[in-house]
Amino acid sequence: MAEQQQQQNQLNIEISEEVAEGSYANLAIITHSHAEFVMDFVNVMPGTPKSRVKSRIIFTPMHAKRFMRALQENIERYEDANGPIKDLEQIEIPLTFGGPTAQA
Repeated sequence: MAEQQQQQNQLNIEISEEVAEGSYANLAIITHSHAEFVMDFVNVMPGTPKSRVKSRIIFTPMHAKRFMRALQENIERYEDANGPIKDLEQIEIPLTFGGPTAQA
């Protein structure tokens, strides 16, 4: 009986090849209303005047808080194994990193 209940509680998740490749983002813009949190993930490239949102995730407030806790737990595990992650305030990265400003 316990095995049958465990099978009922299992979640079967599939991922397409395209989604499995992932999207790189170096900026997240987070907004919220009383009913939802919206996270837009953007890849900002130096010298590019315009960037596009690569992915948008919409959470209920409850799921946003659960996500925050899960992310915090994973960061703590990562730092336990690999040492502290430096904050951006500790690293000076110029906005023009990677080369000259683009011109038309």
